[in-house]
Amino acid sequence: MKLENETYVIFVAFITSFFAVFLSAGIVLGVPAIASEFGMNNVLQNWIITLNALVIAIFTLPAGQISGKYGVKKSLIIGVAIYLIASIGACLSFSAESFLMFRVFQGIGIAFSNVSAMAMVVQAVKPQNRGKALGFTVTGVYLAGSLSPVFCGFLVHNFGWRAMFYFTIPFLALCIALMILKIPKEWKTYEGNKIDTLGYLIYGIGITLFIYGFTNLMNSFGAMSVILGVILLLIFGFYELKIESPAFNMNLFKNMKFTSSNIAALCSYLAIASITTILNYHFQYVRGWDAQISGMILIITPIIMALIAPNSGKLSDKIHPQKLAGIGMSIATITLVILIFLDASTPLYLIVIAMILQGIGMGLFTTPNTNAIMSSVPPNETPNASAAQSAMRTMGQTVSMGLLTLVFAWIMGSLKLSSQYSHLIVQSSQLICLICTVICIIAIFASLVGIRSKDSFNI
Repeated sequence: MKLENETYVIFVAFITSFFAVFLSAGIVLGVPAIASEFGMNNVLQNWIITLNALVIAIFTLPAGQISGKYGVKKSLIIGVAIYLIASIGACLSFSAESFLMFRVFQGIGIAFSNVSAMAMVVQAVKPQNRGKALGFTVTGVYLAGSLSPVFCGFLVHNFGWRAMFYFTIPFLALCIALMILKIPKEWKTYEGNKIDTLGYLIYGIGITLFIYGFTNLMNSFGAMSVILGVILLLIFGFYELKIESPAFNMNLFKNMKFTSSNIAALCSYLAIASITTILNYHFQYVRGWDAQISGMILIITPIIMALIAPNSGKLSDKIHPQKLAGIGMSIATITLVILIFLDASTPLYLIVIAMILQGIGMGLFTTPNTNAIMSSVPPNETPNASAAQSAMRTMGQTVSMGLLTLVFAWIMGSLKLSSQYSHLIVQSSQLICLICTVICIIAIFASLVGIRSKDSFNI
């Protein structure tokens, strides 16, 4: 492949990675405005974020096998096109139901874009340039996480919530055009493999029932959904052990280092993912700030993460990655301890300190934890290891938002979120932070438990 075509591949991967995170991280600033326009109660409002995360969690695994079989470029074009159409649809939404439907399609598009973009870079770029290319792609993720609160807060405050979606449209259209016109080659790795349709179906239904039931645990149907979801996920695990071309190689979990690091990843995202939403609700509903000011404050954590995470990768080559991950989660736990006492009288400087500690903690945790996962498997299993790490992240984020929805529904019932119920928002937030502190402590132990294990490979 010519160098200029490699450049197009890297540019497309950067843009798609940026905008996959841009709306996922930034839409939290627009949630109050969207809920107000469509008259959503607090349960439905929280599903704006939860539903998108759930769909990404469902489609991440099949996206890997499908893109490998039918072509990563083709899958990326389709994924970006779905994301583009869904963004246009979100702008044209006329009700809560129509908006949430387009959020589902956005999740599908993002899942395929995430998987295919990284796979295309790995396969299209020459080995001597691959490290830089992957670093540039990952920079898109961190840059989006850093800029989206300010960008989205500005857009929502000055032009309305639809501006967030309009902003993405020209960039997504540009990516599709570049892939069609400037990237002629296609890459297939699993062309001869069968698609594990039944496995994906069991997994998707199981995850959906579990998350939906988890957010409705206060009624018998919700509890039954959780039980059925867990049963289906267990069936999925046993089924994957029996077939020739599984959606996921469950034998990897026999590796203690791999298992403990994945549990740590799951718990960390479960504990931390809802903090941005909690702080945004605190700023807009409890303190009465607008989306623009809230976004300027919320930029603190992602900027710190963007500065720390790349350097923690270098540190993990010198310090045992699981020790470093454990230190990171310990620092992140302090954030949650501080936020347990968050109320209207909490000084802003204390909130800022908590956000800085969160950025340092997650920055020290994320890259070393990924290093521990990827170095614990043989080279031929790195795609499965990457899929597992991605699945743990999306499942953790989804369950975290499910926990937020559950607690808010338990304390507030079906009330709409507004400043007049700020005392109930404070109670809900404090309880969530207390629960997440316990989960963070579990993540610390999970990070450290596999240190003595010899289940590792140099890849």
